[in-house]
Amino acid sequence: MSSTITHIGQIAITIRDTDRAIDFYQNELGLPFLFRAGDLAFFQSGLTRLMLTKPSSPEFDHPSSILYFFVPDLTSAHAEMKSRGVEFTDEPHLIAKFPDRDLWMVFLKDSEGNTLGLMSEVRPPAK
Repeated sequence: MSSTITHIGQIAITIRDTDRAIDFYQNELGLPFLFRAGDLAFFQSGLTRLMLTKPSSPEFDHPSSILYFFVPDLTSAHAEMKSRGVEFTDEPHLIAKFPDRDLWMVFLKDSEGNTLGLMSEVRPPAK
């Protein structure tokens, strides 16, 4: 048996209103909805499951960490989500140039005020 970590299995995101948050993550971001258990809601993002949860105690009552969702085409994803009413805090912009690709990002707010990022790695056209 190996103890090597292979990926993040689940991330909890603090919310205030379960119905509003489900609507945002399912209909605005387009993440596959898995199930709801009371005030908990679960979505799938690649290998990672997102758990939307109200804070269970004061120590958990804070905004979530910034999650960066990978999209293959940042320009298209930004335009599509913006047309659905997603509140972006900036425009898609270049973060870094690597020898074989460029890293682009844009940031948005979810329905609960958490900051999220969209990221895309673009390979420059062959010369």
